[in-house]
Formats: sequence, structure tokens, C-alpha cells
Amino acid sequence: MWRGSGAVPGASSGSVSTVSGRAPDNRLYAALDLGTNNCRLLIARPEERGFKVVDAFSRIVRLGEGVGASGLLSDAAMDRAIDALDNCQRKLVERGVSRFRLIATEACRAAGNGEEFIARVQRETGLALEIVNRETEARLAVAGCATLVDREAEGVLLFDIGGGSSEIVWLDLRNRGNARGYALTRFIRAWTSLPVGVVNLAERHGGMHVTHEIFEDMVNDVSEHLQGFAVGSALNEAIDAGQVHMLGTSGTVTTLAGVHFGLRRYDRRRVDGAWLADEDVAAMIEKLRAMSYDERIDNPCIGADRADLVLAGCAILEAIRRRWTCSRLRVADRGLREGILTELMAADGVWSRGNRPQRGQKGKT
Repeated sequence: MWRGSGAVPGASSGSVSTVSGRAPDNRLYAALDLGTNNCRLLIARPEERGFKVVDAFSRIVRLGEGVGASGLLSDAAMDRAIDALDNCQRKLVERGVSRFRLIATEACRAAGNGEEFIARVQRETGLALEIVNRETEARLAVAGCATLVDREAEGVLLFDIGGGSSEIVWLDLRNRGNARGYALTRFIRAWTSLPVGVVNLAERHGGMHVTHEIFEDMVNDVSEHLQGFAVGSALNEAIDAGQVHMLGTSGTVTTLAGVHFGLRRYDRRRVDGAWLADEDVAAMIEKLRAMSYDERIDNPCIGADRADLVLAGCAILEAIRRRWTCSRLRVADRGLREGILTELMAADGVWSRGNRPQRGQKGKT
């Protein structure tokens, strides 16, 4: 299985070598994340301060649907994912991408036939996906969101609410000096991965018609898993001092932000990097809880694809908030794919002195 460089099956370009660990500036990179709920692809070109996305693909495939009950990926779910991956493979070929990493997460980790599915993907699409462990997933989430960390913060509680698992990371930044961006991955003090995400939690408790009792049952379910994340008193002391903020990367927090801003249609430019006060987060959770299933479908920032999952996401966030209450939450519409791209480009030294794109270009993440 390929790990990080080479040609996409069917593409005309072969493996691209590097000189002194540095890659040519016009080289395209790609990151694919096949999760429990979504299949997402980003293709980007390095720029002076980051990278510019040149193509993207995202589709809800619900690969992990029913895994909690059966322990297996269903034929229908695998077919949906294969169809989405076919689209990703075509984009990779059309763009001539030469450096990429293709990962699968909790659904394939948890399913008894996850490895068989990965083999099927390679046979039918030519894509060699890598099932990453939970520690890697947590690190990639940090790498993807690190540029959103407040420069004055002494700590960050980062969480990634996924479809089948949720990662929580404590960045202890009290001694970070001038480190920022990708370098902040060195300051991971503790992390945990909860075996609960929006898909399996909604399947266990119900996601369409969520009463107050059902919502509290979901919160308690998540809270039980949080009991094992022992970080001592240092994190609570830092939070009490007011120098720690939350950083959330997931459809749950971007949805909350979209509802908070009253967007008529989702706008990443308004959401990514937005700050929400803790009382705003509480108000938005209550607003979503008060909506009927049909009202959630009609909301332009939720829609039919997320209407039965968003309250499960709110329950996971609520359990985290009850355990650690921070005054501010920063919203990230970025995550694993951006983390993969950042790691690949950093490994190739594309931002090293003497190998930067010409001045005047602006990086985007």
C-alpha cells in the first residue's frame, strides 16, 4: 500500500522525486478522508503562507451506517462509498496529482470487514486507502487547525466530532515560545478518542425526534466515555485562569456557527475562524433542540443530510462543555485533510528558505 507519494492509478505522471527534501512549487498535493459519514477530497498547491485549494470533493456516504448493530459495513454503504471514491480518483487523474495521502477512519477501523472493503476499493478504483489509528487522527486534526490557535492562549482544548468517533486533544502552550502553526503539534499534552460520533450515537438513541430525555441520555452516554480522559488538575487550573479556549472542527460546530449567524446558505468564509462565546454556544444548542425534525431539514445550514445527526453532535459537544467550560470556542471548517496536506508539504520542505513561491502569492487554507 502506498504511503505518501507516487502516481495516482491511471494518471500519466509517475512518482516525483524531491531534491534535499524540497518539492517543486508547482506540484499538486491531495488529501482524502473517508470517514464514517463523509468522503472528502482536497487538492492544493503550496504557496508562501500555506496552500491554495485548487479542487475539492465532498459527499455524505454514511459508510458506517449500521456498523454499531451489525459490526459490518453494509453492501449499500460500501457501494455509496465506492461511487464517491470513483469521483475522487477521476479528479486526481485529471489534475495530475503526484503527492497524496488517502485515509479511512473509524468506520473501517470498527467494522469486521473494514480491511476487505479497503481491498475492494483498490481493486475497483485503484486507490490504496490507509486505515489510520486514532492517535494519528488526533494529530492530523491538530495539524489542520493549528493556524486558528489564539497566539496569546496558554492552552487549547481541540475536539473533532466525527461520525463514528470523537477526538479530544489538549495543547499545553505555556512554554511554546514563538512556535505557531504546524509546530504546535509538538505541544500535545494529552489526547483521547471516544468511540462515539454523530452516526453511532444517533443510531443508539434516535436522531429524528429527540426529546429532552433522549438528549440527556446521549449526553450521559458520552460523559461516561469522558471519565477515562484523566489529565490531572493542570488543565482545569489553566481554564480557570481564562487562558484556554476551545477549538472545534466538525459539522456540528460549523452548523452551530451558521445558525448563530443566521446564514441563508452556508458560507465557509463567515464560519471558518469565527469565535463564539460560551453563552452563544449554549443558546445555539438550545435553539437546535427546540427545532422539530422538519424544521432542521428546512434550515439551510442543516438540511436533510444532517437533520437526524446534528443533535447527536450537540450532545457530544454538551458533554465536553460540561466537563470543561471555556469562555470561548473558535470554529474550524477544516480538519484532517488540511492536516494531511500540511504534513506532506512540511515533509517536502516546500516552505523552507530558498524554496518558497514568489512573493505576492497568498496562501489559503
